[in-house]
Amino acid sequence: MSGLNRLAIGIWCLLAVVVAATPAPAQEPPKQVAREIAQIVRDGEVVFGLDVDDERLFQVYAIYHYRDFTPIWVRDDGPKTKGRALLDALMSADLEGLVPSDYQVGRISELMERTDVRSLAELELQLTRAFLDYGRDLSAGRVSPAEVDRDTHLTPVPVDAAILLDGAERADDILPYLASLAPQTPEYDRLRDKLAELRERAEHGGWPTVPAGATLKPGMDDARVPALRAYLAAVGDYKGDPEDTSTLFDAELVEAVKAFQARHGIDVDGAVGPATLAAINTPIEERIETLALNLERRRWMPDDLGERYVFVNLADQFLKVVDGGRTIHDARLVVGKPYSRTPVFSDSIKYVVINPDWTVPASIARNEYLPRLRDAPGSLAAQGFEILAGGQPIDPRSVDWSKVTASDFPYTLRQQPGPNNALGAIKFMFPNPFNVYLHDTPATSLFERSQRTFSHGCMRVENPLDLGAIVLGPQGWTRERIDQVVKSGKKTVVTLEHPLPIHITYLTAWVNKDGSVHFRNDVYGRDQRLREALDRSRLAPGF
Repeated sequence: MSGLNRLAIGIWCLLAVVVAATPAPAQEPPKQVAREIAQIVRDGEVVFGLDVDDERLFQVYAIYHYRDFTPIWVRDDGPKTKGRALLDALMSADLEGLVPSDYQVGRISELMERTDVRSLAELELQLTRAFLDYGRDLSAGRVSPAEVDRDTHLTPVPVDAAILLDGAERADDILPYLASLAPQTPEYDRLRDKLAELRERAEHGGWPTVPAGATLKPGMDDARVPALRAYLAAVGDYKGDPEDTSTLFDAELVEAVKAFQARHGIDVDGAVGPATLAAINTPIEERIETLALNLERRRWMPDDLGERYVFVNLADQFLKVVDGGRTIHDARLVVGKPYSRTPVFSDSIKYVVINPDWTVPASIARNEYLPRLRDAPGSLAAQGFEILAGGQPIDPRSVDWSKVTASDFPYTLRQQPGPNNALGAIKFMFPNPFNVYLHDTPATSLFERSQRTFSHGCMRVENPLDLGAIVLGPQGWTRERIDQVVKSGKKTVVTLEHPLPIHITYLTAWVNKDGSVHFRNDVYGRDQRLREALDRSRLAPGF
């Protein structure tokens, strides 16, 4: 089928959407700019560098065809106030963590100064192209999560082009309308405000730095202490006099260091060691970029996460339960190792298992337990494991494990409920294609570490029975009742009458209600992949 035929078919397909979304414009005699718009759109591949098969050309043609090519942003004598306001908004896209040059602001600015018909018609279409791109980017993100990372499973839905343009035409002031397209959440607003604050700080020289040297410990006298004090005052952690030149690492400064470490996910010990010093001396430009990347992630998320939900941040290795906008429980997590990353997705907890058994995933059985069976076939029994062949338990000593290979391992390992069970006393199930869930663990010492990426992908949760009481509380379960079931040792499955939403996210920066900004290490390399995807998007042609 030829490109022109596909264009015609695309027009008629899209007209149904446009007609439904847009009231018919008043019929007026064709004007010069409208006629020129019609010609440019029909020759769209020349002006925009697109092949006639590009679906974005279908959208523009369909929308303007239905409008009889009546312009939105210009008149025959020049740009409308709305068009100039749109350019102002595009030039301020960095306030949203976006890049103004992605929206052709240079070319649009040039066309704004011209009054010939051809330039006004091109200006109209360039503004439309920029508006549709910007509206899509604000509402659903500049790039698709699937293009960034194979472990990010979110599907933001951008606003339809016809609906966007209808809203633009109806709006008396385009700026509030554009603002309404961005996420309408306090979390997004705080992150955006912090981005503006850091950009302003960068324009005035950024933050002080602290010279390298041996670990600064509380009570030490060191020439670097005034620089440390000045830095911590600049970022808001030190409340004393920033110009104090004392070289004593005193108690007030120690508390400021601890506050800084807590905001950056560093072991809170009050000493300025290598990790703390590296975080202190991270350039402000890098922090600004991290805020912008996390604004993009926030645009991927729905505004409404639910009245009551579980929120997991993998970069922070932390969980919280939110009810009516208030955090009612939080806990540390152990999440997947960098080579077995826990995925990002949303689901609902549908049931809870108290005293669960554990069927060992085949890859773990082959790679981790087969060597132990070769060394001591009976050792796993002491930890509550049974070995199944064809679904039936067998005596592990009846197998010559030296002849069993990882590529030919026809057995299933299952661990019975008990104190040694890898899943602990409880697990929280939200069935998903990735086979990950929340569960207890006997290895509780790992919760004391600042970076907790040790699992095969599932999430081990601190104080899981307290979480169980909250998840099952609406059905009359108390912590005491859960403890009794745990003590019985009996496997018990409790189905939730109302499944509880759970959102597993990856945020390397956020801002708390008190205005404090928090940063975390990019433990999975997802910031880098997002950065690369955004760079690639700038090389793609626009219409």
